[in-house]
Amino acid sequence: MSTVDRNQPLGTPTWIDLTVPDLDRAQRFYRAVLGWTFDGDHCLLRDLPVAGLRQGSSSRPAWTVYLATDDCDGTAKAVTAAGGKLLDPPHDAGAHARVAVAEDPTGARFGLWQGRQLPGARLVNEPGTLLRNDLVTPAPNPARDFYCAVFAFTLDGNDDLTGIDFTFLRRPDGHEIGGIIGDSTAAASAWGTLILVTDADAAGARAAEHGGKIVEAQDSPYGRMVTIRDPFSAEFVLGS
Repeated sequence: MSTVDRNQPLGTPTWIDLTVPDLDRAQRFYRAVLGWTFDGDHCLLRDLPVAGLRQGSSSRPAWTVYLATDDCDGTAKAVTAAGGKLLDPPHDAGAHARVAVAEDPTGARFGLWQGRQLPGARLVNEPGTLLRNDLVTPAPNPARDFYCAVFAFTLDGNDDLTGIDFTFLRRPDGHEIGGIIGDSTAAASAWGTLILVTDADAAGARAAEHGGKIVEAQDSPYGRMVTIRDPFSAEFVLGS
């Protein structure tokens, strides 16, 4: 269990959000699956914000991960200098944060989050909250070069994942923030979102009962993983 009360170091996944066409239906779904309650655009666990959920139009709803920065404008410039592009330039999200949404050179979307009143998800690494994010891409080498250039990440491999083109992304202090998976069969590059639960199969069953779909269920070296497609086709993974 981790309670977050200050801004995270550069590059740390610190917030996730999703835009949906039917907010009421989305809230019913995520309440049933993860036990979230809601206050405006915020998803709450134990009355603390853990994610964002808002109503709006989107051609392809998907969870967006935001990486921490103490200088959203400066990091946005680093994104474009390294070959990425800005989909939504730096702007104030009320008093909560200064944010931007970008796309890396492989086409994967991610956000930047400079916390002000809200440092990001206030709870992580406990059931019902964000556990990790990994990038899956058919072009791993340009992705690795990009994220190392923008966030000063270092790379190393993972002997537990034999036969998989995987590298850890580590902050300069050595802390692992996620990884990059090279997959030539991936239709597009995308950051995934893994949410911790006490029982992935049971949570997956609740998702299916409330309008979602189980895409895949498998065991991994790190536990049980169940990939869910929510009622709006946004995918995420339940891990236990």
